[in-house]
Amino acid sequence: MVVDGIGASVKRKEDLRFLSGRGNYVDDMNRPGQTFAHFLRSDVPHGKLNKVDISAALKMPGVVAIFTGDDFTGVGGIPCGWQIHSKDGTPMVEPRHPVLAAGKVRHVGDPIAMVVAETKQQAKDAAEAIILDIETLPAVAGLTAALAAGAPLVHDEAAGNICFDWHIGDKAAVEAGFAKAHKIVRLDLVNNRLVPNAMEPRAAIGDYDVSSGEYTLYTTSQNPHVIRLLMGAFVLSIPEHKLRVVAPDVGGGFGSKIFHYAEEAALTWAAGKVKRPIKWTADRTEAFITDAHGRDHISTAELALDAEGHFLALKVNTQANMGAYLSTFAPSVPTYLSATLLAGVYKTPAIYAEVKAVFTNTVPVDAYRGAGRPEATFLLERIVDVAAREMNMDRVEIRKKNFIPKEAFPYQTPIALQYDSGDYMATFDGCLKAADYAGFEARRKASAAKGKLRGIGISTYVEACGIAPSAVAGALGARAGLYEVANIRVHPTGSVTVFTGAHSHGQGHETTFAQLVSEQLGVAHDMIDIVHGDTGKVPFGMGTYGSRSLSVGGSAMVKAMDKIIDKGKKIAAHLMEADVHDIEFKDGKFSVVGTDKAKTFGEIALTAYVPHNYPIEELEPGLEETAFYDPKNFTYPGGCHIAEVEIDPDTGTVSMISFTAVDDIGRVINPMIVEGQVQGGIAQGIGQALLEHAIYDESGQLLSGSMMDYTMPRADDIPNISVGMEVTLCTHNPLGSKGVGEVGAIGSPPAVINAVVDALRDYGVRHVDMPATPAKIWALIDAYHPKMAAE
Repeated sequence: MVVDGIGASVKRKEDLRFLSGRGNYVDDMNRPGQTFAHFLRSDVPHGKLNKVDISAALKMPGVVAIFTGDDFTGVGGIPCGWQIHSKDGTPMVEPRHPVLAAGKVRHVGDPIAMVVAETKQQAKDAAEAIILDIETLPAVAGLTAALAAGAPLVHDEAAGNICFDWHIGDKAAVEAGFAKAHKIVRLDLVNNRLVPNAMEPRAAIGDYDVSSGEYTLYTTSQNPHVIRLLMGAFVLSIPEHKLRVVAPDVGGGFGSKIFHYAEEAALTWAAGKVKRPIKWTADRTEAFITDAHGRDHISTAELALDAEGHFLALKVNTQANMGAYLSTFAPSVPTYLSATLLAGVYKTPAIYAEVKAVFTNTVPVDAYRGAGRPEATFLLERIVDVAAREMNMDRVEIRKKNFIPKEAFPYQTPIALQYDSGDYMATFDGCLKAADYAGFEARRKASAAKGKLRGIGISTYVEACGIAPSAVAGALGARAGLYEVANIRVHPTGSVTVFTGAHSHGQGHETTFAQLVSEQLGVAHDMIDIVHGDTGKVPFGMGTYGSRSLSVGGSAMVKAMDKIIDKGKKIAAHLMEADVHDIEFKDGKFSVVGTDKAKTFGEIALTAYVPHNYPIEELEPGLEETAFYDPKNFTYPGGCHIAEVEIDPDTGTVSMISFTAVDDIGRVINPMIVEGQVQGGIAQGIGQALLEHAIYDESGQLLSGSMMDYTMPRADDIPNISVGMEVTLCTHNPLGSKGVGEVGAIGSPPAVINAVVDALRDYGVRHVDMPATPAKIWALIDAYHPKMAAE
């Protein structure tokens, strides 16, 4: 029996090196003859770049070279990896995104020049000697300003600052539902802009081998093969066999390290020019104005209900901020990753959504943990709560009345997706029980006795993970495949090395993937190594994002191991002089059914590499297999989250009292790691709901551009989190897994805001936009009872 296989809470193998300071991050790496880069960036949101004078800077001590946008003439722009068409069929407006600013700067942080010097400080000093002539132009930072008549254009080719105007759903069916509605509930919402703030800032080293003509980029990436494809093929025109991308240990990503950034291309290209390695590491301030931001939607939702509270139709209009340029996956986030999830866990028969993507003079916006699913869930769960209130219905009952029943699966939603499995009533009832929802009113009264306002909030959700299949994703605008690869190499002594296209940057793949191997091949956990993040070692894979590692990457591993076992059976049959159909493999042994004849996995491996007694006419020596897995559908985790808060009416401060999550993520490989993933996502969701907000002023200056002004959740902001599981298996991948990396960040924000609104129920508060800061809450209380609040 395998003790370290599926379902065991095995301690993370990788943590020893991290906790002992032995991690190997990009900034830990130094190449022979290495130089350092510093990027001079725009400090104006929008301007005409008349001149970049580098003459004085070139004379500064230690300067090796200085490059500007003029040097990149003939180099491709940073590509976008997803194309959306507007509802009239025209393709999105896709302006060129230069590696270094050319002609104009379009946001604070836009790179203008790259200084290469012997030391980091010398590069910084030289950058200060560069003289810029920038003619400041009017800027637009917010969605409302960008869409106003006569607004300044971020790109001349994007009329009205519109990138695309997209829609999905049956508009006529929605209008018919509204026409027969007993009640129509309307809600305006803002999904606040966030800065990812991974613990490790972005870093990269560009290297060039003069003797071979090969380039190597070491970078903080979640998907090195994607970076190689985008940068090599579309930006620098380097053949893939001459370009290696390495992503070693990466200290968190949350989506922000999926994308191909200008610095990666600039460093790689420049290394070939100076014939020396060039290293760059962002500081935190630089990260605030260069890392792709998340969210930033303004939406209006309308929900039609009949007299009994059944949902008849949902109509949504969203404006989505793209920032100054299109980031790698940006167009997919408010469209196919968000609007297609507006059915949620409910059997709403008609849904129609319009999404208008807008350019602004701000940092580009792209996927951030959840990527569109948190936006859809927040909108849906808020309007359901408002509908319950306006229909004088219980929040629990209105949800139960509209849940998709378990027996309805597979369930076709009215907006493209087909859910394969789920049991929303089970996760809902389990969460209500775990949170002691029935006992809440007693706790509310106890808080009131202390002068506090207590509230409880419910959120149910379903999300889509592992974007697939490639053919469908391609038809929807994806410019790459969305499969995954695994190469399983069995060594002569029976140890195993797995080369996976997935990438680990905090998920614990070295542990969980080893558990899959241990389960299927019966190999001890300490005999398994997981290799990832190096395009020079791993076959072409698509990386880690969208909670795809296990359901897609793990499934590729299962397929490759199936091939290993099939070959092992043939070898075993030869050794034991049996028919291959009589060979079974279990617990690391090949045996002949009905006999005591058996060979261990290690014996078969050794025979494969020392083929003295071997079916050489039938089989090649060796024991190594590769498999690609292209999913048949998304996977659909779902669940229920319940938050409980307490508000001090004198200060408006919101305190998180407790948080309960019951999720269905399919088969659980490592319960301990799953619990950590859920808790981490919830912490980020609480941050969005109560604390975090990237704020630009009207001119386009980022006001929350440092940790002094951007509030991240700390340990004392996070309550005790209870994590539970209900399991329905995914029906179309061999593991039955669905994904867990984003569920916490998806279900938690609406649960928290619903709790805040519930606490303020006696103050006439209908809705609170995120973040629910003390100032915002106090103002709402003050507006209702101004004299009381003033006292």
